[in-house]
Amino acid sequence: MKRNLFSRYFSLCASIILTSIVLLGVMLVTLSAQYFKEENFDSLEKKAGQAARLVAANYMLHEGYIESPIVTTNFAILSAAAEADIFLTDGEGRTLICLDSESCTHKNNIIDKTIMEAARSGGYRGVTRLNGIYSGATYVVGVPVVVEVVDLNGRSDENAELKMIGVVFAGASASGMSRFLKDVFRIFLIGAVLVIAVSFIVIYFTTEAMVRPLRAMLKATDSFAKGDFTVRVPVEGDEEIEQLAMAFNNMASSLATLESTRRSFIANVSHELKTPMTTIGGFIDGILDGTIPQEKYPHYLCIVSNEVKRLSRMVVSMLNISRIEAGEMQLRPQTVDVQEIILRTILGFEQVLEQKHIDVIGLDAEKVFAEADPDLVHQITYNLIENAVKFTPDYGALSVEYKNEGKMLHIAIRNTGQGIPKEEIPRLFDRFYKSDRSRGIDTKGVGLGLHIVKSLVHLQGGTITVRSVEGQYTEFAFTLPTAQKPGQSLFRKSEKTK
Repeated sequence: MKRNLFSRYFSLCASIILTSIVLLGVMLVTLSAQYFKEENFDSLEKKAGQAARLVAANYMLHEGYIESPIVTTNFAILSAAAEADIFLTDGEGRTLICLDSESCTHKNNIIDKTIMEAARSGGYRGVTRLNGIYSGATYVVGVPVVVEVVDLNGRSDENAELKMIGVVFAGASASGMSRFLKDVFRIFLIGAVLVIAVSFIVIYFTTEAMVRPLRAMLKATDSFAKGDFTVRVPVEGDEEIEQLAMAFNNMASSLATLESTRRSFIANVSHELKTPMTTIGGFIDGILDGTIPQEKYPHYLCIVSNEVKRLSRMVVSMLNISRIEAGEMQLRPQTVDVQEIILRTILGFEQVLEQKHIDVIGLDAEKVFAEADPDLVHQITYNLIENAVKFTPDYGALSVEYKNEGKMLHIAIRNTGQGIPKEEIPRLFDRFYKSDRSRGIDTKGVGLGLHIVKSLVHLQGGTITVRSVEGQYTEFAFTLPTAQKPGQSLFRKSEKTK
C-alpha cells in the first residue's frame, strides 16, 4: 500500500530530526566522557606531581633517606584533597609507602613492567586495575620522583645528574564517569524529548497546511471527472502553493469554458445537420412514395442538391477548424500581392454585384504585399467578401482599403447595410453563431465562416476586428505581416471554400 504525501513528508522530517538528535547525543556523550577523563587525569597528575616533589624534598633533606611518617602524612593530605589513593613505589614497581594500614594490597602486588617503563619515561596515564591493586577500573597516573645527585660534601651544581628514586602513583575510581554520563544523558534526554515534541507538532501542522490545497485539488478533480467544473480550490499557503492553486483554478475555468463550448458545439452541429437532412429526407420520401408529382422532380431535386452542398460545406469547414486547432494546418508563407487576391475574389462575385447594382470602391489601389500563405489569404478574403456581398442591399456599396503601419499590413473590407447590433459583435466569431437579423438572409450559411477567418488570421500572426454602425455599415479589418521585399505575386489559384 502506497503512503500518501502527508505521511511520507512527515516521516522524512521526523527521521531527519531523530537521526540528528541521536548523532548529537552520541557526540555529546563521547565528548563528555573524554572531557571527564581528561579532567580526572589532569587532577590526579597535579596531585601526584605535588606528592613527587614532596618525596624528593624529603629525600634531599634527609640526605638519601625518606622519612616515611612525614611522607605518609603528606600523602594523606593530598589524597583527601583529590579524593584519590596516593602511594610510592621504587623503580621496580614495589610499593614503599601507602596509606593502607591494614590488609594492604599495594605491597602484595608488583606493578607491571610496561607501566613502570612508561612512568619512568616521563609519566603514565591509563584506566587500569594496576595488577590487582584496585578491584575495579581506576584512573591511574604515575609521576617519577627525580632528585639531583650531590657530592660527598652535600653540594650540587648546575651540571649535576638527575636520579629517579621512585614513582608516585595516584588512582581514582572510574565509576564516577558512569554517574556523570548518566546525569549528562538525563539532561540531554529531557531536552531531546521537548525538541522532538515541539518539532513534531510544527511539522504536523506545516505538512497539513502544505497538503491541504493538494487534497482540495484531488477532491476538485473528482468533481471534474463527474462533469462538475464549478469547484475551486482556496488560494492559500506558500507562494508556490498559491501559484499552483491559481493555475488549477484557471485550468478549471478553462475546462468549464471548454465543456460549455463542447456542449454548444454538439448542440449546434446537431441542429445544423438536422435541418438539411430533414429537408433532404422529406423530399426524397415524397418522390419515392409519389406525394410529389413527377413534373416537380427537378425543382425538389435542386433543393436536395443545394442542401447536400450545404452539408458538404459544413463538413469541410469543421474539418478545417479541427486541422487548425490540432496544429495540422501547415503554413507556406510567401510574398503575396493581397490587392491582386482581393481583386480576383471580387471578380468572382461579378454576376451578383451586377444583379444587386453594388458599387465597389478601392479596386484601383496600388499593389500591397504581405508575407503570408496565399491560399489562406484567399480563404480569408473570400469569406469576408462573400459576407459583404450577401448583406449589402441593392444599390449599396462595398469598399476595400489598405494601409501599412510598421511591420503589419491593415486590410479593411466595408459594406453598407443594416449593420450589426453592439451586443452581437463579441459573438460574431463563435462557432455556428448567426445573428438574428442574418437568419432571414443567410439561409445557406452555417455560422462557421467567421470563426475560420479569425483562426486563419491568428495562425499567420495577425488580428481581426469588427466595427459596425446599425443602419449604416459593417467593417471587418484584419492584419498580416508586411513583406520585407515586395516582388512579383506568387498567388496560385486554390479551390474556393464556401
